Order: sequence, then structure tokens, then C-alpha cells
Amino acid sequence: MGKEPEIFTFGCRLNSYESEIIEQNLIEKGLKDIAVYNSCAVTEEAIRQVKYSIRKKRRDEPNTKIVVTGCAAQIEPQSFLEMEEVDKVLGNSEKREISSHLLRNNNNLVSDIMINEDPLNSLRNGYKSKTRAFVEIQNGCNHRCTFCVIPFGRGNLRSKSKEQIIKEINNLINEGHKEIILTGVDIASWNMENKKEASLGILIEYILSEAPRLERLRLSSMDVIGFDEKLIDLIANNKRILPHIHLSLQSGDNLILKRMKRRHLREDAIDLCDQLKQKRPEISFGADLIVGFPTETEEMFQNTLDIIEECQLDWIHAFPFSPRPGTPAAKMPQNDNKLIKLRSKILRDVAKQRKIKHLENLVGKNIEVFVEKDNKGHSNQFAPIKLIEKEIKSGQTITALIKSSDENFAHGVAV
Repeated sequence: MGKEPEIFTFGCRLNSYESEIIEQNLIEKGLKDIAVYNSCAVTEEAIRQVKYSIRKKRRDEPNTKIVVTGCAAQIEPQSFLEMEEVDKVLGNSEKREISSHLLRNNNNLVSDIMINEDPLNSLRNGYKSKTRAFVEIQNGCNHRCTFCVIPFGRGNLRSKSKEQIIKEINNLINEGHKEIILTGVDIASWNMENKKEASLGILIEYILSEAPRLERLRLSSMDVIGFDEKLIDLIANNKRILPHIHLSLQSGDNLILKRMKRRHLREDAIDLCDQLKQKRPEISFGADLIVGFPTETEEMFQNTLDIIEECQLDWIHAFPFSPRPGTPAAKMPQNDNKLIKLRSKILRDVAKQRKIKHLENLVGKNIEVFVEKDNKGHSNQFAPIKLIEKEIKSGQTITALIKSSDENFAHGVAV
């Protein structure tokens, strides 16, 4: 019979989407006894975790074919080819039609992603969960932030047409999905390579019009620079767009932002959050923040801590700076590792307290909850909710009275 394929996903939401494409492709072709590692390269630690997991799999299942793909495989294929546990390495382009490449004899199938112009394929079927679903709207990135290695793993900007996107969304709705999350490497740049209708606001307006049965639309991480008047107006006035925005801030200090080659200032981020909060008071914000970037001083680090309050951030992804080979930031004067770890701990502690505070503020309130799995789900503002007292069917949106909270969940009962 053989064992159904296993997909191990590391890193971002886009990888989660592509893992679904990989799994559907393998199952459709009837391939068995395969473990695919869809890797991440954003930090050295991410790559270390992939390799650790591969070695454990080989020890536990010596006869399983191990395939490595994703950004780490794309950027440094040789380091995986040198692992005796690995049978084949595929690039980010090759993984999207994985079954056709698995039959080839070559163990190293990593093409030059920077010249790749292959069209982006879509999901053939819905997700098994039938609740939330990621939909890729673009891939690659034309910007070159000094700390970021991802463009070398993903290549240049390529966008799906709005017609392809809406077809995929409507297919997912037909299969029972209620919430769609738009994802990509840089969704704020959707369609900019075509210079025509190059606005995320235009795309979202089209989605809301052409997918009338779509109940819940959520955006994944976005650059501050991507919020034009149309998008701000849509977020402010259309309740089908969920009131949760996750920003790719990276720092709260203007000089560090400049050295990162980011396209916004701290004032831009604060102004955007103020605007959205005024127009839609229930909105919540999250952000990605890096600490310990080269040349970061205590004052610069404090500016990053300060922007958490100034932007009213509730959900913080804290990253210690990790120099990536080939990036300009790797050649800059580095901070001491102990200092980076200390600042990272401080930021993580602040992030934990912000989350706890948000969850505490829900106690005693009736809130809308989208139930995803095992009586757990999220509020519209992306607060993690655990429902108690009775089983609730996944895929439903219910109202819950929040009774208590801890550092991980708000606990509520359906009303």
C-alpha cells in the first residue's frame, strides 16, 4: 500500500500555501512513502531546524524518500545535497509541479530563480480543513532590503491575474471555505510588474465584487507603503475585510530603516495606524520587528520598543538579526551576539505582555469568533480563542462571551 506523502512546512504563509499544492500534486499522482521538507531561509536557525528534522526522519523511517525544497534549498542546495539523509533537492520553481521532477534521475533540480518566468499555478482542490484558506496573489520581490535573502530564494515579482485569483477564491468557497487570507512575498506590490491596475486596493475591490459569498477576507503581512487611499477606504468601510492588519515594520528607528533600505519611516507607520484606528476603532495591529540590526544602538532599540505603543501593536513577531550570506547587512559592523539575544528577549517579553493585555481586555465581552479546529479559533482581530462547555462545529462564525484569559488564549462560551 505504502504511506501517504508527508509535507513538513517551515516559515511563512506562502510556504503553507505551496505545501498544499505539493500535497495535492503528490496525492493526485499516487506517489507514496515520500517526505517533503518545504524549507525556510529567513534565519540560520530556520535552516538548522529543517536539517534537524530531516535527520530525525531518516532515523525513524529509513526507507522514506526525503525531498528538500523551499527557500533554503533554492539558496544553498549544496548544503542539503551533502546530507546523506537527503534523496533529492528541488528549487522553488520545481516544487510547484513536484511529481514530474521526482521521476527525473538528477538529484539536484534547482533552476535559476532570478530568470524564472513560469506562470504561478493554483490549488486544484480546497484545503482539508475547509475553514481558512491561503490564496497566493503574487510571488517574488523586486526590492532588496539589506538584511533579506528571500528575493534570492523567490526571484523577482510575478503576479497572478485578478481573474485567476477570483477563480481560485470562488473554487475554495464552493468547497466550503469561509475565510480567505491573501498571501505572497510582497502583496503590496501585486501586479506592479505590469504597471496596469497595480494596486492592491483595486484587486480587493474586485474580489469583494466578484466573490459575493466570501464572508471573511484577511490580509497577510504588508509593507506600510502599500496602503493607498483606496485600500484604507475599503478596510475602513467593508466589514468583510477583517479588522486585523499585520505590518512589515522591521524597526522603529528611522536610521535603521534607512540602513535596512526600507521604504517607510516610523512616522509613516504611526500615521497609518492612527488613520485606520480612527476610521475603524475595533482594528488590531501586528508587526514583524527585527532587533540587533548592525549599528543598532540602545536609543535605536528603544525607538523600536516605543513604536509598539505608538502603533498600538498587539501581535508582534520578534526576530533577532541573523546575518545572511550575500546580503549587504552581513558586511556591516555587527552587534555582539549576547546583546542581540538580550534585546530579543526584551522584545519577546514585551510582545508577550501585549498579547496578554489584549486577551485580558476581552474578558466580559461578547465577540465574534471563527471556529477553526478542536473548539479553537480566532476573533476578527486575530485573538486566539478557546471555546469551552460544548463542542462547536469547525467553519462556523459564532458569538462568544469571554469568561477568562491566560497567556495563550481567551476562553469563551457560545451565546
